[in-house]
Amino acid sequence: MKKKLTAAVIGLSMVASMGAGAYAASNLTPIKAYLNSGLSFKVNGKPFQLKNGNDGTLAPITYNNTTYLPIRSVSDALGIAVHVDAKGLIQLGETVDGVSIATGFNGDRRTKDPSKTVYDGKDYKDVYFDNNNGTRGSSFMLYPKKKYQKMYIQIAAIGKDIKEFAVQDSDTDIELRTTPVAVSDGLMTVEVDIGGADALYVRAEVSDGGSVFIPFTTSYFK
Repeated sequence: MKKKLTAAVIGLSMVASMGAGAYAASNLTPIKAYLNSGLSFKVNGKPFQLKNGNDGTLAPITYNNTTYLPIRSVSDALGIAVHVDAKGLIQLGETVDGVSIATGFNGDRRTKDPSKTVYDGKDYKDVYFDNNNGTRGSSFMLYPKKKYQKMYIQIAAIGKDIKEFAVQDSDTDIELRTTPVAVSDGLMTVEVDIGGADALYVRAEVSDGGSVFIPFTTSYFK
């Protein structure tokens, strides 16, 4: 049902409250339209207010008997990522090309030291590697900024199994994915639906004697 609603609403949507630079400005055509403040909205039975990127209230636009909604608000309501490039290409959901999670990384233990970036005979060049002592939580932040629908993050447990690996929406505190990671799993890929997430809190529960290995070169947003 949600997929049908998504397609229907996006079919009525237009670009608003989104910038694509000078390219977009050069392709604008003036029209006479009307702000339609008489409409109200519900998403999955709950009231929803259209807003722009600065949390300001928006009204839909009516033009030629068709109502248009701001696509950023629609994507936020339905948890669908929206990405606009400098040439005006709008991508909803997963992007065509993956983008390394390194672009949104904030934390310690990122390294390019060749003595720490090799796993199972392969040098991954740029990794998150935590080999500290003691039973501990190992964590960092990522900032997809609502641009991506999925995250494919690779992780390996070294020495000891990782009791729990979790990805959490930092703004809502909702856990998007949790899974144990065993040493015997090797370098495993964890797929996470991050549609609508601005910031992610990534953590691993590590036992004493265990290490966490996450390659940035093969982990990506999409």
